[in-house]
Amino acid sequence: MSKLEVIQPGMLSLIQDVGRFGVAQLGLSQGGPVDLHAYCWANHLLANSMHCPVLEITLGQASFTAREDTMVALTGADMMATLDGTAQKNWRSFQIKKGQTLKLSFAQTGLRAYLAIAGGFAAQKIFGSSATVMRNKLGGLTKGDGSLARGNKIAAGQLLSAASSNQDRTVCLSVPNHFIPDYGDIIEIGVLPSYQVESFPKLQRERFFQSSFTVSPQSDRMGVRLTGAEIKCDTAGIISEGIALGAIQIPPDGQPIILLNDRQTLGGYPKIGCVSRLDLPKIAQARAGSTIHFYAADIEEKSSQWCEFLGFFNV
Repeated sequence: MSKLEVIQPGMLSLIQDVGRFGVAQLGLSQGGPVDLHAYCWANHLLANSMHCPVLEITLGQASFTAREDTMVALTGADMMATLDGTAQKNWRSFQIKKGQTLKLSFAQTGLRAYLAIAGGFAAQKIFGSSATVMRNKLGGLTKGDGSLARGNKIAAGQLLSAASSNQDRTVCLSVPNHFIPDYGDIIEIGVLPSYQVESFPKLQRERFFQSSFTVSPQSDRMGVRLTGAEIKCDTAGIISEGIALGAIQIPPDGQPIILLNDRQTLGGYPKIGCVSRLDLPKIAQARAGSTIHFYAADIEEKSSQWCEFLGFFNV
């Protein structure tokens, strides 16, 4: 069975599948890949189910040695991958022969890379998912003694095994160029209005869409904090309620927060809108210092594009 040994885990490498749903009433976050686009392509290149766990690698500086011949796919941020010292292209599947080492350097563009293995990584499901949410202590791999290392990031010395041994793919495939994103430092993000949008005066709504915001270093899988124009709301707070993926909260300091996969399940800040699902991967790959511009998106157009995406990948 295909196996990769973790030589260097990098700054933050997590097992992720599509996420943990139907558990918000328990106070549990959904988890899952913050860049669903790159995640889906990584599995698609290997003919995996879209529910197969992959490795989400943040910032890079990771390396893995194959203990058996292994087919993998690498997508997302460009981390200058090498295979035994030879440059390896991103956004494609390829074989790592037994004893070869795949090394990832610091991300040159983007923030997160996705490493998939044919058959998907073997990981125990908890509440129907193997997605790692460190704040909930859920997900991750089993330890050497068979006990579950709940909510842990990947560590040096761990073996990442394939869940299935019946995948013998040897054909290398690549993502068509027009589906490969450009992870630039100036990002346009489509926003769908929240039902609370009328709580923001017209002048404040105009300021939100006309201003530039900067991604703060105080961003993580829970949310992306922005700095820039102060956006004021007529309502200082609301009764805590469920929060959608991509919701844009406006706290009292007026600095927007875009909530991501590991967000808390309830929140009491007013929301000016929600990032469209197909624009969320841009946020997932936005580095500290990147510039964000928002525009008012058409809900029918964005819904149609989202349905097309789901249909193509059979998510």
